[in-house]
Amino acid sequence: MVSEHAPQPAAQVLVASNRGPVSYALREDGTLDAKRGGGGLVSGLSAVDDKMWVCAALGDGDREAVRRGVGEPGVRMLDIDADVHADAYNGIANSVLWFVHHLLYQTPVEPVFDAEFRRQWASFETYNRAFAEALAEEAGEGAAVLVQDYHLALVPGMLRELRPDLRIGHFSHTPWAPVDYFRLLPDDIAEQLLRGILGADRAAFLTRRWADAFIGCCTEILGGTGHTRVGVHGLGADADFLRRRAHEADVDERMAALREQVGPGRKTIVRVDRTELSKNIVRGMLAYRALLDERPEWRGRVVHIAFAYPSRQDLAVYREYTAEVQRVAESVNEAYGTADWTPVVLHVKDDFARSLAAYRLADVALVNPIRDGMNLVAKEVPVVSDHGCALVLSREAGAYEELGADALTVNPYDVSATAAALHEALTMADDERTARTERLAAAATALPPQQWFLDQLEALGQS
Repeated sequence: MVSEHAPQPAAQVLVASNRGPVSYALREDGTLDAKRGGGGLVSGLSAVDDKMWVCAALGDGDREAVRRGVGEPGVRMLDIDADVHADAYNGIANSVLWFVHHLLYQTPVEPVFDAEFRRQWASFETYNRAFAEALAEEAGEGAAVLVQDYHLALVPGMLRELRPDLRIGHFSHTPWAPVDYFRLLPDDIAEQLLRGILGADRAAFLTRRWADAFIGCCTEILGGTGHTRVGVHGLGADADFLRRRAHEADVDERMAALREQVGPGRKTIVRVDRTELSKNIVRGMLAYRALLDERPEWRGRVVHIAFAYPSRQDLAVYREYTAEVQRVAESVNEAYGTADWTPVVLHVKDDFARSLAAYRLADVALVNPIRDGMNLVAKEVPVVSDHGCALVLSREAGAYEELGADALTVNPYDVSATAAALHEALTMADDERTARTERLAAAATALPPQQWFLDQLEALGQS
């Protein structure tokens, strides 16, 4: 299942994640086009030597690169059978574990854990085992291994059996479900997931709330966390990168285009999300509609810039949600729009430069997830805002733990209260908004990505 690869020196620092730092696309002429990713792991690993990143081949281009032996030093891409990967990634990770940790199930009708679930779970085990075996092969004696996220929850336990000499950490980028919800899972599966992560020397989370929920599950279901230490590392925004990138020419061009769409003298409410079920985009638009309905003085004076970038469109429920976002946006524009005012400016094509342009323009940022591990948008907007930005923030976002004091906090299910918070944000005095933005930006950048990674590495060394 795992492809052959050229031998490389044993690594002393290893990262495992479903998605790697590079991806490949197959051009029409048969050549491969490599595209590098960014983020905290890429930044953090750049600071260490003797490193290895183990990831999955995610598409035809990646798989072809593995088969041709194309790659780069320090990256091992696993050519896991495409059907096995689909079962593990879409069937289990994104349709079960994501739903459990984000409390997304409509429990009268779902979940249903039947024979098909068990078949997919076997693929999830196979997928995790491929990672564990690759890490065991690549790691030097006593190496540090940092396993990332819910996709690879079984890896620490599997790797511990293969290589008891290793220092193993697991980091969860999502929330962790409270014990009563976690117990929706079949009993043996719930235990297997917990024991998988407890194979690590250290399990880490984005907030104390998620860490405590994990400890609660371990205590209730297993009787405790054993020898595994539990820590918290609240990933922050990369201020230097964001401020530099936000003032490049392509961002300026997109700012000009957005200003034209908004029109002169109007305030802006900005949101930037994937069309992920937990992001709560539809209720956010309904709150904006309630604002226009209940506060007619805002008609013609405010525009909701909503970027809803398609996510997981190979799953029907996500396609349906994306369509609903578009339908609600159109209904608001039909109900309130005029010849010279479009109430909702919706973009569904991913464009990072345009997102940064919107950050700079925002008078109000709306971040109202049902549940979110952190939500970096809440941290990024205050960092690059040109003239200060009020933040309307869900209390269910991990970022609330650090930003709640200077945000306008909302219950994400309460559309009326969110509409009232939007009004308060739009009418906030300039000096208060400026002061809040400065404090939000300071809190948002307290643990930048590279330091976030290195702190975990240091803490793992002390385990």
